[in-house]
Amino acid sequence: MERLSQIASQATAASAAPAKPAHPLDPLSTAEIKCLTNTVKSYYAGRSISFNTVTLREPTKKAYLQWKEDGGKMPPRLASFVILEKGVPGVKEGLVDIGTQSVIETRSLEQVQPILTVEDLCSTEEILRTHPDVIAQCVLSGVPANEMHNVYCDPWTIGYDERWGAGKRLQQALMYYRSDDDDSQYSHPLDFCPIVDTEEKKVIFIDIPLRRRKVSKHKHANFNPQDMIAKYGSMRTDATPINVTQPEGVSFKMDGNVMSWSNFNFHIGFNYREGIVLSDITYNDHGNVRPIFHRMSLSEMIVPYGCPDYPHQRKHALDIGEYGAGLMTNPLSLGCDCKGVIHYLDAHFADRSGEPITIKHAVCIHEEDDGLLFKHSDFRDNFATSIVTRATKLVISQIFTAANYEYCIYWIFMQDGSMKLDIKLTGILNTYVLGDDEDAGPWGTRVYPNVNAHNHQHMFSLRIHPRIDGDGNSAAMSDAKPSPFPLGSPENMYGNGFYAEKTTFKTVNESKTNYESSTGRSWDMFNPNKKNAYSGKPPSYKLVSSQTPPLLAKEGSIVSKRAPWASNTVTVIPYEEGRLYPSGDHVPQWSGDGVRGMREWTADGDANIDNTDILFFHTFGITHFPAPEDFPLMPAEPISVLLRPRHFFLENPALDVVPSHAMTTKQAKLATNLEIKSKTDSTSRLAFENTSSAGCCTRFTK
Repeated sequence: MERLSQIASQATAASAAPAKPAHPLDPLSTAEIKCLTNTVKSYYAGRSISFNTVTLREPTKKAYLQWKEDGGKMPPRLASFVILEKGVPGVKEGLVDIGTQSVIETRSLEQVQPILTVEDLCSTEEILRTHPDVIAQCVLSGVPANEMHNVYCDPWTIGYDERWGAGKRLQQALMYYRSDDDDSQYSHPLDFCPIVDTEEKKVIFIDIPLRRRKVSKHKHANFNPQDMIAKYGSMRTDATPINVTQPEGVSFKMDGNVMSWSNFNFHIGFNYREGIVLSDITYNDHGNVRPIFHRMSLSEMIVPYGCPDYPHQRKHALDIGEYGAGLMTNPLSLGCDCKGVIHYLDAHFADRSGEPITIKHAVCIHEEDDGLLFKHSDFRDNFATSIVTRATKLVISQIFTAANYEYCIYWIFMQDGSMKLDIKLTGILNTYVLGDDEDAGPWGTRVYPNVNAHNHQHMFSLRIHPRIDGDGNSAAMSDAKPSPFPLGSPENMYGNGFYAEKTTFKTVNESKTNYESSTGRSWDMFNPNKKNAYSGKPPSYKLVSSQTPPLLAKEGSIVSKRAPWASNTVTVIPYEEGRLYPSGDHVPQWSGDGVRGMREWTADGDANIDNTDILFFHTFGITHFPAPEDFPLMPAEPISVLLRPRHFFLENPALDVVPSHAMTTKQAKLATNLEIKSKTDSTSRLAFENTSSAGCCTRFTK
């Protein structure tokens, strides 16, 4: 960015700057957002601007650690903005110092388009309903002109279309029909696709297929309770309530946005793009506070569809870069999205006019029972010698809606020092009309009369900035391999030998690796400067992830070019400030050409990534071949990624968790009653009996 002069950068302030938060990574408050937008409006006085995004510019890692570990001063409170100016192509972006209420950097970018916000999407339907050419196409599709109020659309970014490039800010409108307000339109898709200029608010073109298909005359496929009662006569009545109780309250502590739970300590951030951001994750190992990860987030995702017919090739939403996991997040509800004893965090953004808007309960924090943490019994005394400890997990979650799909994001911390990222996919399939005599072919599935659901993938990019046990980290892949020595040889006489082959990455190119099921491949992030006192191996966190389908779009396709990160399961690069988004800062309508994002970061394939400050990117997801069971509303489909400590601790770090039951051999020899009764649970009981032994168990009965 061009550095402005000190005089030019000063913006007049109507009031004192808002107070700094206690923590430099805290998201912008509504007062800070208002301060920023007023400062930017003053700077661009006399020009017609609208705000696209405003967000915290996180302090550099160096500045943060100087504040956190070296007693340095609080880093300056900086925030970035992206705005559009009426009649001027491209965007303007810049940086504001909230403390001095001044614009300190700006630059203008042509031939790029910014993220689409909820406001951008909401106006599109009315534009279409009144456009004469759209009305004419609806009539040709079988929708009467007087029913345009029943015509709906899902506005998507256009992906990339060579006819317009990035010169205009465009949406493609996927069209549907409802006969009633409460109908699900996805069972009645229309066959044409208008292109809408977002800023001019007008239809500039309509893509019409070579084969026309009339709107379905079948009954809408609905899914609300009244629809199920009408179809089946009733809802299920066999389910009794399951309540989650914590009579003594939660086990975690929150100091603003800083979480303390079961030896973990970390900061919970939230922004318009990545949604939840977890930073400065440490573990208190019996008084020794050990860093694990500096920052973790979902940095990008792509949903490429597999139908090559025009214009379906444009359907490959990069949902985080084109819409924002934060901007599209849902307000969450007690007992619905989250169950139990809940703590919420709100999210704050700016609307087009610069006014702060708040999404209540954007982040849900709660605890859940997680089954057994560990157990062992000794057969020598009929299992009287035993210990059983139940696990509790901490869940930080959000849910965001990208048009038809819901993405449920769960960051999970466990008492054995492990962490998980669970994602559940639900919502509604993207659909296209299928003719009465038409087969869905290889590219999709007929999931309902006249409804074609195309094959697609959901690919996520997990960005991890490791700081395993301190600075200077490396990465490696680990493969389970049989002994290289043949059966009958002195080294492998009985042929049963196998081992873990660890390959440490020295350069960026070496790190570009893919999952291999035959070897159960996993990856390690580790500190080569330290050794475990017992194993002699470096302290590590292992990435265990097997839901890693390859990107199925051909190399060189628009999809592969726009998501250069998706071609490898793992890519490791040197850490540099600003390396956040692997498809670049401004994703909408990018052709995929040029050097940006992951393509820029990996350009030097020989760059060192061994025993240095690294960024670890992991691609994971699913390939979805739709079926009727996925429609009209899809059951949640899970995806899971595990990060677990290896050689980080000297023993099981969860041994100090209070067990539900424990009896030593000596205690068993002296005991007159060998019933097992939980010391931590007074609510469990037998399902079909009311006896004094509820919650207890004897080992043998006569």
